[in-house]
Amino acid sequence: MSLPTGFLDELRARTSIAQVVGKKISWDQKKTNINRGDYWAPCPFHQEKTASFHVDDKKGFYYCFGCQAKGDALGFIRETENVNFMEAVEILARECGMAVPAQDPKAIEISKKRDSLSEIVEEANIFYKNQLNSEHGRIAQSYLSKRQLKKEWQIKFEIGFAPNNANQLEKYLLAKNISTEKMIEAGLVAKSDDGKKTYDRFRNRIIFPIKDIRGKTIAFGGRALDPNAPAKYINSPESSLFDKGRTLYNFKNARDNLKKNNHLIVAEGYMDVIALTVAGFNASVAPLGTAITENQLRLLWRLTDEPVIALDGDKAGISAAMRAIDLALPLLTIGKSLRFAVLPQGQDPDDIIKSDGKERMDEIIQNAVPMIDLLWQRALEGRNLDSPDRRAAFDASLKNITKKILEPTIRNHYFAALKTKRSNLLRSTGVTKSTLVIKNKKSTFATIGAKTSTLAAKFSDEKTVKSVRDMVIFATLFTHPELMKEFSYHLERMELKNKNYIELRNIILQNIDNKPNQIIEMLNTKFPKLIKDILNNPYVRISPALQKNNQKVVAIKTLKEEFSKLETSEGMKKEIQDAIEDLNSVASESLTWRLSQATDARSKAQRSTLEEVEEIGENKDAMTEFLQNLIDNEAWVKKNK
Repeated sequence: MSLPTGFLDELRARTSIAQVVGKKISWDQKKTNINRGDYWAPCPFHQEKTASFHVDDKKGFYYCFGCQAKGDALGFIRETENVNFMEAVEILARECGMAVPAQDPKAIEISKKRDSLSEIVEEANIFYKNQLNSEHGRIAQSYLSKRQLKKEWQIKFEIGFAPNNANQLEKYLLAKNISTEKMIEAGLVAKSDDGKKTYDRFRNRIIFPIKDIRGKTIAFGGRALDPNAPAKYINSPESSLFDKGRTLYNFKNARDNLKKNNHLIVAEGYMDVIALTVAGFNASVAPLGTAITENQLRLLWRLTDEPVIALDGDKAGISAAMRAIDLALPLLTIGKSLRFAVLPQGQDPDDIIKSDGKERMDEIIQNAVPMIDLLWQRALEGRNLDSPDRRAAFDASLKNITKKILEPTIRNHYFAALKTKRSNLLRSTGVTKSTLVIKNKKSTFATIGAKTSTLAAKFSDEKTVKSVRDMVIFATLFTHPELMKEFSYHLERMELKNKNYIELRNIILQNIDNKPNQIIEMLNTKFPKLIKDILNNPYVRISPALQKNNQKVVAIKTLKEEFSKLETSEGMKKEIQDAIEDLNSVASESLTWRLSQATDARSKAQRSTLEEVEEIGENKDAMTEFLQNLIDNEAWVKKNK
């Protein structure tokens, strides 16, 4: 009996051959590399002591270097269970939670039809590739040249061209004895609204062949060359051969190229995938013009534990990320998740690679954030937590988010992470409370406010450190004005006391949409001496971001570090104030921990890249002294309660 080809493809896609084989053998721990999907063991088919039996979990095959046994998961079940093909299919389908379609003559007919359509689509692929290299393809070649896509990559991705002619493909296929009805069934030709005429579905478009997991062409995507075309991109219609929601562009190539240290990147479209591959990110895929589906997500997880979703930083990109998260939450299993690389607004991977180099793109990918961060961002959006009622409602919303996660262990960890973020947020917002007076067993202590004043005096040098940090940030932005827009959010949040710095910041933010050089011109006109003083400051001049021939990536890292330290320092101050005020509720076992965390935060925030700033030691000593006083007070309160 025959099975629909699509069923077997999905069965293989859902199957981990390592899990199937692992039920029968024990892996060699020295040779096996789970992260690479590379498994080794003594062969179950012949007697041996060495691990010559190899399983490639990414590609779904096994091979023994001793006895040459080889096959896929179905073959392994057949050999080890001594069952026929259909029995092996039923065993594997049960393990994957799939129902085996009834085996009837209709299924055989469907399978044959798919094979027939596949041959027609492959023939169309040849036609499109030939057209790209013909007289008709000059306009397409011009477009690809502007996109700096070399011939070798055009060939690798089998890019073609559909000429601006109503029936050229149809005529070509008719000459190959392929009927118009078959072309329509394959999604290559369509009928006019009145049903009297036929026309090629793709016209005047760059053609991208879409392959299945075996590497066979099953459909096409077309990019319009006419800027006035109704749709920039169109895909083949769904058919018995092509299921859009179960297919990923470039899946087979990504699977074959995915290595241990690679990220599997999910981009938005065909050209994004090609640009990433050309730049060396050769494990890249794309959904086909729609949001990621459950079946596509399972395909991604089949290849790697944490695929990176690379999306535009605009509203549409963030919305797409949220849809992917909502889809993923109930499907999460231990070790399987998503990360998100949010690109600068208005830029796709090709733009970033061409303007800033592949190093910048790699940095964005490496800094991809986990799902929990975007979940928290959405949960917090538009919230006001200034009353117990509102905080209670917020807590309930966090529980509702995590209820979508079916796996209990993951659900618990997500809820704990969200609670931690909530606690950190409430501590950092700062709430005014009354001053607390504590009596010592020997004498009356001054108020905690007085203690804080003493501490502030010992930390007077901190103002110098902050001033240097402010200057480094402004100097880096002066020398790299193209980064002003990217870091405008952090610039807006800076705590500034210096009136000139505040005015500098305001001019930048008010003109942030202007060209960077125009902003610099404004600043130089209004503050020539101030800018000169900042750039000539000895601490600023030794900053790596201001060295000659420095790379933009160094400036980006400097700004991230300096902004992070400023924000950490501010948050730490509020943490200490909250902890001090909590003494009002007498003994809290968490107080010492909170103060030690605040001390660590201050220590980290004070570690400047400018090694000449040496005030840190005194600051730490002062903080330790203050912390010890507070701990002594707490111990006395507990004892005399």
